[in-house]
Amino acid sequence: MSDPSYACPILHVDMDAFYASVATRERPDLRDDPVIVGGGHRGVVLSANYLARRSGVHSAMPMTRARRLCPGAVVLAPDFELFSRVSSSVMENFRRITPLVEVVSLDEAFLDVRGSTRRLGSPREIAEQLRATIHDEQAITCSVGLAASVSVAKLASRRAKPDGVVMVPPDAITSFLHPLDVGELWGVGEKTRAMLHRLGLVTVGDVAHTPLRTLQRAVGAGLGSSLHELAWGGDRRTITPRRGDDEPDRSMGADETFGRDTDDREVIVRELLRLSARVATRMRVAGVAGRTVTIRVRFADFTTITRSRTLPEATDVTQEIYRTATRLYDALGLQRARLRLVGVRVEGLVERGTVQRQLVLGERERGWSEADRAVDRATSRFGAAAVRPASLLG
Repeated sequence: MSDPSYACPILHVDMDAFYASVATRERPDLRDDPVIVGGGHRGVVLSANYLARRSGVHSAMPMTRARRLCPGAVVLAPDFELFSRVSSSVMENFRRITPLVEVVSLDEAFLDVRGSTRRLGSPREIAEQLRATIHDEQAITCSVGLAASVSVAKLASRRAKPDGVVMVPPDAITSFLHPLDVGELWGVGEKTRAMLHRLGLVTVGDVAHTPLRTLQRAVGAGLGSSLHELAWGGDRRTITPRRGDDEPDRSMGADETFGRDTDDREVIVRELLRLSARVATRMRVAGVAGRTVTIRVRFADFTTITRSRTLPEATDVTQEIYRTATRLYDALGLQRARLRLVGVRVEGLVERGTVQRQLVLGERERGWSEADRAVDRATSRFGAAAVRPASLLG
């Protein structure tokens, strides 16, 4: 417990220039160019990579102004389906760490990891594991802030950008917070910032050292109390597990990055089985079933493709998901293509109780579905390694 990060169990993970990073990942030839992701000529900037930001381009800026500031920038149209898919995979990684994940948007979330430290190490070690995993699986970077409270963790992640980790332990909160502009406090927008500046409250330290009653008279009782508390690092907010409004919540999936790129079909389909079993187990625990099975394969050069097949009936059966995933992979005809990552996802989820399974003539009354549930009972009692397919042993 000598690691000071144990006192900082709240993580704020924020993707670096998320939309631009994902877009340039799909276009490796643009890695050294300023890139803007946004609408048409009269639209606004959704995101800009760091090369474009050096010219003053930022999100929500009118596209016409962005083009004037950075005339050499490459402008890409947003691919929201791709962004959602990458975001979903990132959030899956968060939930493998802890169930206490509060998704703020497609590209950021808060995690409370205090229940995960015995299994995964200190909060700082967990932050580094997450950064490495996201970079390895998605070829994008993220920044992480660690603190004892939600508001300070968010401020810390800003200071960590790009591609870093910043920790603010409890005994360093005031030295970290008080030099900052008051506009950086949680919930302080442009209007409130301007009002505070007019009152001579320019830094967070100015707010902190203003008597509470004076602050309340100046800006109102509620806002004054909130600002005073935040200025001293206090924050009553707790992490409420929830999915973001933009995050797809009617699918479940899992990805795996190979230790080394491979074109060995036996290795690849064995991984498809492992992922299918993982996804199907989660579905059964959640009481859902799905009709559309999707696989994702990423090649050694980070090019990524997906293929899907919709089944006649919704399923939560491991073997049915695995068979479909394997057929999708074989249909790609990738005899000599080396893969970096494979993934399996089941979409179109519905409540399991609403699925009426039609028996096929000659089909056994009991089959893979009952076998899956027997495995679930065994693993819940004796651990995840108690029962598994023979091909996954060793």
